[in-house]
Amino acid sequence: MQWIATARTLARQATSQFYIRTLRSYPIAGFSSSAASNMRLVQFYDSKSDRSPRVGVELGDGGGVVDLTACDQSVPADMVGFLRGGASMLEIAKKAVESGQYVLQRETVQLRAPVTNPDKVLCIGNNYKDHCAEQGVPVPTEPVVFSKFSSTIVGPGDDIIYPDVSDALDWEVELVIVIGKEGKNIKESDAMDYVIGYTVGHDVSARDWQLKKNGGQWLLGKTMDSFCPIGPAIVTKDELSDPHKLGLRCRVNGQTMQNSNTDQLVFKTEALVSHLSRFVTLHPGDIILTGTPPGVGVFRKPNPIYLKRGDVVECEIDGIGTITNKVV
Repeated sequence: MQWIATARTLARQATSQFYIRTLRSYPIAGFSSSAASNMRLVQFYDSKSDRSPRVGVELGDGGGVVDLTACDQSVPADMVGFLRGGASMLEIAKKAVESGQYVLQRETVQLRAPVTNPDKVLCIGNNYKDHCAEQGVPVPTEPVVFSKFSSTIVGPGDDIIYPDVSDALDWEVELVIVIGKEGKNIKESDAMDYVIGYTVGHDVSARDWQLKKNGGQWLLGKTMDSFCPIGPAIVTKDELSDPHKLGLRCRVNGQTMQNSNTDQLVFKTEALVSHLSRFVTLHPGDIILTGTPPGVGVFRKPNPIYLKRGDVVECEIDGIGTITNKVV
């Protein structure tokens, strides 16, 4: 009916106008902390088209998605390519949102992981003060660094594959830093210039392979297929008043297992970006999982609790969103 179509048009325009006001607050000039724009960047499929992957802007958590490729054919089909485009890509995104056009209704959109092909998936261990207390270990004096393969990445609603080689699958909710531009030997005072934003991560862990096998190396216990669900969006840094004061929690089958705050981080974004860049060049799209708070299954008393097939895990961070993944 005509009045329904009109109402939907007005709703899209109202949502877009909110983002226009937000975007105009920040001039586009690369990814510096004074220049980044407030957006929720996503990768998605449009179920009504050819299902080719695209990059878009989500108009609020759970809202419609602005199709940036439909606005400008020069927009790459993947987030890494978009981020490599720097200021010019952000300018296209800004204009697309301002236009009030190219908005896809949420029911036609399937979100992918916001980054699917990063050069690096870097991870930090024992980086929450309350998690160190849970284990009875000292707070680290320098970041504990390990990695996952990019093949671990799955989307915010994708399944987690229970590997046949493990019987000790565990959960870990994490704040994820997303790098926006290339850098090496970055000063802490400049670190935020290299960060585009944040997303939610689940560092799925096979504790038997992490802690008891493979000669004590963590890699195999952390990098099996589907062991890194992320999403739902990259929330640009200026959209968050303080990324180090965010509630984060993990629920398994509706029961809260982890409930903490990023103010418990030992090493925060600036320190991590600077430290890691001393050893490796950071590239657009690289992600850094910053560690997990207490409440993981392996340290449950009197006995550990592990995931089983059929369990549903929700990882949530205030201001960013929730990812929900079933173990199969």
